[in-house]
Amino acid sequence: MKLDWDKLREATKGQMPEKRWKHTLGVVETAISLANRFGGNAEKAELAALLHDYSKAWQTDRMERIIREEGLSEELLYFDKELWHAHVGAWAVEKEHGIDDPEVLDAIRYHTSGRVGMTLLDRIVCLADYIEPGRDFPGVNKIRKLAEHQLEEALTAGFDSTISLLLEKGKRILPLTVMARNDLIRLRKEQNKGG
Repeated sequence: MKLDWDKLREATKGQMPEKRWKHTLGVVETAISLANRFGGNAEKAELAALLHDYSKAWQTDRMERIIREEGLSEELLYFDKELWHAHVGAWAVEKEHGIDDPEVLDAIRYHTSGRVGMTLLDRIVCLADYIEPGRDFPGVNKIRKLAEHQLEEALTAGFDSTISLLLEKGKRILPLTVMARNDLIRLRKEQNKGG
């Protein structure tokens, strides 16, 4: 399927306020850079990054209805609403724009939570979302510095930051995020043995 990039950009921009669109453009730029740095597919990284927050600005009742009616992971409903848009967005871009590349859809679906066995594209999009130029949170510069040379270490630091924040706020933590973090640590140990 040939992509109409202009149409996709316009449709995505139309889903969100200007501030979120600026964030999206920052994630696109960062994802392409990370893909080039770490040997990923830059076109897929650009596509997944462009669409990663497609449904972020949707009303929560609309997202909840889609999660329930379309058979998405209902476990999400027991955790922070900030997680919902990733799964709903993957569903929406497939239905509305015919995006059918499972790797791109998974990168969108897991960009907030991570997962065990994250693909290179998953890791690139998730990290790009953490470190795009508009992001400003305690520790982001440390994560950006790590991302210059070590993708998995930088993403682990990103998950650590999220988990710490959720603990601080007394919020529930999606087990998948903890599992994703632990899996990245396993992967780093294996890489260090091999290298």
